[in-house]
Amino acid sequence: MAARPLQGPRGLLPLATPTVPPTQLRATAEAPASTSSSAAGEGDGLGVIAVDPALANFKGHLQYRWAQYQRTLESIAAGAGSLAAFAEGYKYFGFNQEDGAIVYREWAPAAQAAALIGDFSGWEPVWMKRDEWGVWSVRLEDVNGKPAIAHRSRVKVRLQHPQGWWMDRVPAWIKWAAAEQRMDAKYDGIYWDPPAEEQHQWRHQRPPRAEALRIYEAHVGMSAETGKVASYSEFKDTVLPRIQALGYNAIQLMAIQEHAYYGSFGYHVTNPFAVSSRSGTPEDLKALIDEAHRRGIAVLLDVVHSHISANQEDGLAGFDMGQREQDNYFKQGEAGYHKLWDSRCLNYANWECQRYLLSNLRYWLEEYRFDGFRFDGVTSMLYHHHGIHTSFSGDYNEYLGTSTNVDAVVYLMLANRLVHELVPSAVTIAEDVSGMPALCRPVAEGGVGFDARLNMSIPDTWIKLLKHVRDEHWRMQDIVAALCNRRYTEKSIGYAESHDQALVGDQTIAFRLMGPEMYTGMSTLTEATPVVARGVALHKMIRLVTMALGGEGWLNFMGNEFGHPEWIDFPRDGNGWSHHYCRRQWSLADTDHLRYKHLQAWDAAMMAIDSHYGFLGSPHQWVTHMDEAEQILVFERGPLLFVFNWSPTADREAYRVAVPVPGKWRVALDSDAWDYGGAGRVFHDADHFSDPEPAGTSRDREHSIRVMAPARTCVVYYNADTHTHWREQQEVQEPQDGEPAPHHTYGLASAATQTTGGLSIGSGDEIA
Repeated sequence: MAARPLQGPRGLLPLATPTVPPTQLRATAEAPASTSSSAAGEGDGLGVIAVDPALANFKGHLQYRWAQYQRTLESIAAGAGSLAAFAEGYKYFGFNQEDGAIVYREWAPAAQAAALIGDFSGWEPVWMKRDEWGVWSVRLEDVNGKPAIAHRSRVKVRLQHPQGWWMDRVPAWIKWAAAEQRMDAKYDGIYWDPPAEEQHQWRHQRPPRAEALRIYEAHVGMSAETGKVASYSEFKDTVLPRIQALGYNAIQLMAIQEHAYYGSFGYHVTNPFAVSSRSGTPEDLKALIDEAHRRGIAVLLDVVHSHISANQEDGLAGFDMGQREQDNYFKQGEAGYHKLWDSRCLNYANWECQRYLLSNLRYWLEEYRFDGFRFDGVTSMLYHHHGIHTSFSGDYNEYLGTSTNVDAVVYLMLANRLVHELVPSAVTIAEDVSGMPALCRPVAEGGVGFDARLNMSIPDTWIKLLKHVRDEHWRMQDIVAALCNRRYTEKSIGYAESHDQALVGDQTIAFRLMGPEMYTGMSTLTEATPVVARGVALHKMIRLVTMALGGEGWLNFMGNEFGHPEWIDFPRDGNGWSHHYCRRQWSLADTDHLRYKHLQAWDAAMMAIDSHYGFLGSPHQWVTHMDEAEQILVFERGPLLFVFNWSPTADREAYRVAVPVPGKWRVALDSDAWDYGGAGRVFHDADHFSDPEPAGTSRDREHSIRVMAPARTCVVYYNADTHTHWREQQEVQEPQDGEPAPHHTYGLASAATQTTGGLSIGSGDEIA
């Protein structure tokens, strides 16, 4: 759940401090190598100071959190043997087969009595015993060689409250939960133990870790074009081929952990270990992940450990009976309630809460073979104030002080250590709006250990510009500063918009640009109106400049690649439980006479040039020219040269731009090309030979070329002496069964994956 209500500047360091005039901003530098085990500070949590000397002023805070981390780790090792063994809680708690019996265990120290109930007992209580640690258990012997609880049986635990009354709860470690009515009915725990013939048989290995992530953020349930909740199987068969064809190398799956309220977008989790039953079974999800691996696509889980739904009847919150914190998954009093999200805050210092959350990560890695996690709501975890009504100005005292929730920081350090120990290729990404220093440095250095953070300030910048500034007044310096406002020693994922910008009450970039003309002016059979022409042009430019300058990875939300026209509104009471705005209209991009196909083709081309030239993973990023009057932006990323002309009207002919090395330069990608809905003003077959003459304000480049830069276009150039054109490997190749996906598979979805349907005409309130 993005921290959307947070206000104020993001407070990140610029990628490099400019030491030259503003028109020659050096936007990157080589990141220092990670501190080795022999480096100063290793072993005391101060290795991060060598990377960021400004942290030296906070040596005491770093030592304190490191000591707490070490004490917690030592306690875990003493009690469980190792961090990895501690995180095997799901093999002990909940339902497990042990020596001819099902054993059920539940930590509920506040309960005065406990019983297991369900279909297996005719909903009559089967009483449980309590040990000295508050763990209740019951052993159910097999009957005639068969488990005492049948697969798919409904189960609950009945607990007696300290004040005497009884309450039925869904087991905390349940692997599946379901409701008879899908949207707002109460849930039952479902005992999941399919016979061997019904279990998914894994066939494909995890793909190797990508040099740079190109992430397709997706919600399985809303991926259908028709008005329904889509299944894991449907997503596997119809959406996965599209994602592969577009050229993404990772999927970030939202709303997988069970959530009783569908409209929460999956962020009010009730059952952290349970696969959301709206879209199918655990075996269906495994098949989806296995197929993604076959196609060479990593799968990340959008994991929610920042809070828990306050729903007591259906979820983990029901185990809070007001007991003291040392006997509770949750904080108590004001600290235990997130007033902005109406949810419960977890007790990260508690032994059993730590076991529960760490085991949850291991469970998703091992049982479902996820390739990593995007941790939701990290800002809320890092600070006692949860970031509510807090502006982060960049002052390090805001990040490292009394407002810091050191218990949560230590938990995240443990989580990152565990994930990377269990699966060295796994990726962890933090959704943090504050920009805490060392969040994405290794735990061994004293960092929190994430591989990357979402560059959350970028979407806010684009919204601000689109809402309040005419594009003929956009300043190049403002765009570059926003995109490069990150710590160059810590990787970040750039994005122009995610699901947050598409939710009801907000608008996608495409809709902000074109508004209701998306319903009437997207046909290629008629000339584009000025609004549509501007919108299509800027949509392409915004996405490419964000991808190229905004981070070391890229993220796109499902459907935004082709400018999906409508907001997202989940079925709820307020809209009559309608799916009208809770779907994806793939047919818009697949219809040959609609301009959506041009935006989709552009997105596929962006993925292709990164796959071919590897610019996202390159540390070389250099802005060589910014002209505010002409609205020209020129920069280098990896081996490529990017030329942006943001002017609405002025074409620049024979415009001199600097190149990093002499030689022959050619067009790699052109937003004005006919394939992408442009006017075809740039000649692609021309060779641009460098001259030994500087260009623009780039004083450190000794060679330049002359280019055509039409208004509202971006053109990317490659050095033909050292590289080939990416289209030489553009054909889509389907992986054979049992084989990994081939590299360099670019293109669009085949006809076999296309869907039927059309653009819906809204009521007019979409742009309210």
